[in-house]
Amino acid sequence: MTSPAPGSPLGIWLVRPEAEALAGVLHVRLGGDIYRPWMQPGMAQKAQFSAAWRRHAQWIMVGASGIAVRFLEGLPVDKHTDPAVVVVDEAARHAVALLSGHEGGGNILAYRVANVVGAAPVVTTATEALKPLTVGIGCRKGVPAEKIEAAVVKALLAAGDYGMRDVREMATVDLKANEPGLLAFCLQHDVPLRVFARATLAARPWVSQPSAWVQQNVGLDGVCEPCALVASPRGALLVPKMRLDGVAVAVVIDKWMEIE
Repeated sequence: MTSPAPGSPLGIWLVRPEAEALAGVLHVRLGGDIYRPWMQPGMAQKAQFSAAWRRHAQWIMVGASGIAVRFLEGLPVDKHTDPAVVVVDEAARHAVALLSGHEGGGNILAYRVANVVGAAPVVTTATEALKPLTVGIGCRKGVPAEKIEAAVVKALLAAGDYGMRDVREMATVDLKANEPGLLAFCLQHDVPLRVFARATLAARPWVSQPSAWVQQNVGLDGVCEPCALVASPRGALLVPKMRLDGVAVAVVIDKWMEIE
């Protein structure tokens, strides 16, 4: 269907037919209505997008950010009411929260897209960008949100004068992407969860304390430390792995302020 009727809160706009495979993956995992503007050759894509702009609360555009910027010309009105827009390149390398990142949920959508296709989420809103900490986390199956909270709070206290207000993102391994307690914790604190494939972490085995249990059950030397360090590539380990009631937590601090 070229121009779906409003129904899903998410629209997926393809700039070129070459993006069909990527759109299919996004649709299976996130739902949404797919738009194929080349099926209406008599109407420019920009005009088609303008006509569909208010049909959805959130948009994923598969294409170049420059195209997205041109399509958005004259459409945004207010950050509290504008649909969120996330731009994904056709190679699925980056998921950019371009519009309504905080108020419209674009930042969280960028993380959801990134987790689905293995992209890097790109968030530029000041509220999130100035938070210095990334928390890597691993947990046993079925651990409730309350125990995750206790372990994270303990690690943040060990880090110094920090709290959840300073956490930019949580990071974990793909096996824990749908862990109910972890998802509930992230939702409660409005912090995004970044998910890494085991192969990505295996290629970067940055652990201070290799774990035989994690190696046996996950196939890695560790989870929380490499997750936090991969998520924050210019960061430094502030709190090495700490364990509490089936939850392992590590804290990394972004050292960008020290870059000259």
